[in-house]
Amino acid sequence: MGRELAAKGVDVISLSLGETDFYTPDFVKQAAKEAIDQNFSYYTPVPGYPELRKAIAAKLKRENNLDYDFDQIVVSTGAKQSLANAILCVVNPGDEVVIPTPYWVSYSELVKLADGESVFINTTLESDFKITPEQLEAAITPKTKLFMFSSPNNPTGTVYTRDELAALVKVFEKYPQIYIISDEIYEHINFLNEHESIAQFESVKDRVIIINGLSKAYAMTGWRIGYSATSKELAAACDKLQSQITSGTSSITQKAGIAAYEGGLDTIKEMKAVFKERRDLVYGLLKDIPGLKVNLPGGAFYFFPDVSSFFGKTAPDGSTIKNAEDVSLYLLNTGHVATVSGDSFGDPNSIRLSYAAANEKLIEAMKRIKEALGALK
Repeated sequence: MGRELAAKGVDVISLSLGETDFYTPDFVKQAAKEAIDQNFSYYTPVPGYPELRKAIAAKLKRENNLDYDFDQIVVSTGAKQSLANAILCVVNPGDEVVIPTPYWVSYSELVKLADGESVFINTTLESDFKITPEQLEAAITPKTKLFMFSSPNNPTGTVYTRDELAALVKVFEKYPQIYIISDEIYEHINFLNEHESIAQFESVKDRVIIINGLSKAYAMTGWRIGYSATSKELAAACDKLQSQITSGTSSITQKAGIAAYEGGLDTIKEMKAVFKERRDLVYGLLKDIPGLKVNLPGGAFYFFPDVSSFFGKTAPDGSTIKNAEDVSLYLLNTGHVATVSGDSFGDPNSIRLSYAAANEKLIEAMKRIKEALGALK
């Protein structure tokens, strides 16, 4: 609807997209141009060029102190395909998949494709949207096959610390049949400290499936490249599955990916500093809106404020705000700010705001949101 309003000439500020507003670094684009000129236009190996998989393995060692051989890496057309590969290879009909809420919208839908059953662990803003070991253990049954989470999290920005992950690992150690998908696509947009991966714990590493990619860190959403890092057995299964669906990822994108992983972190550090400044700016403005409950996210580029205090209130046109979807639509139609209802992420009391926009747009958007919510009676 936001695009429809914008097409009619309405000045809509979109805070709904899950992608950065930065451009792909020039050195990455140059590598792609050179690959075209050098005629890298043929089919690629299903799991990715060996050079790229070796570059990813080197990145995992250099940045995360994790040891993986290149044949434990499978490159896909985006982290979403990497997730789909892993879920379809692990989950059988009737298996249960434990997912903390809020979660990225595709998690539960991919479980459905595998004929699995999602089991949700509800979290709260007050808990910083984190689960406890006790909640995890209570959700596990004999049917549990997989646990799936992201840190930093989409949509909340929540970041698990090493100690918090270690406490969850103690639970997983009791249940060796459970795989763990760790979605780390936002690893470099982390304002707390260095990124912590659950794969660092040797007792569970063979069951961990790291999902990552270039979309967020290198502003390459449209290039469509992601990867999984896991055991050799599961990597071989993902390779076999992918061979029947898409085959290998774009040759040009892979060559750009090699340049990205070999090119250092300078552009990432610059982007992270900008996002931290934006986060702090928006946090101060959101806290100043009466009725809105918000926490300070540790990473990614989202806020996930609780808007339940506005349920039951009346809009200027006489309509009643019944849920988060109504709040999101009201903000779009009245304040001309596009957000996403929390229903899609497993939390019907919240909305997601992306702060991947210039400061002046963010300031204006927060002003519009404050005025629109203030008009509810």
